[in-house]
Amino acid sequence: QVQLVESGGGLVQPGGSLRLSCVASGFTFSTFWMYWARQAPGKGLEWVSAVNTEGDNTYYVDSVKGRFTVSRDNAKNTVTLYMNSLKSEDTALYYCVRANSPYTRGFGSWGQGTQVTVSS
Repeated sequence: QVQLVESGGGLVQPGGSLRLSCVASGFTFSTFWMYWARQAPGKGLEWVSAVNTEGDNTYYVDSVKGRFTVSRDNAKNTVTLYMNSLKSEDTALYYCVRANSPYTRGFGSWGQGTQVTVSS
């Protein structure tokens, strides 16, 4: 079955950096778009970033552009979110998400999430 396991969350000071990783299994990773989404305390889900199957096209919500970078390694079934210049408003539970079907967009399977807390 599809498994998405996130890691790398934690407590970081404003201005700091974190690297979130997601290891995927149970499907042909290289054929699926991958996403990161987040949910801040008391707020709804928010899409953060997307990467296409080849990893050569990436997309970001405006609030993280220039600070976050997403990449993928199809040989290792891994997608990584590099987060720099973190702000308190980045505090959230971050989810790795697989597209619903191969070579299509749209959310499908979700990981369990990893908590990111930005605080001094």
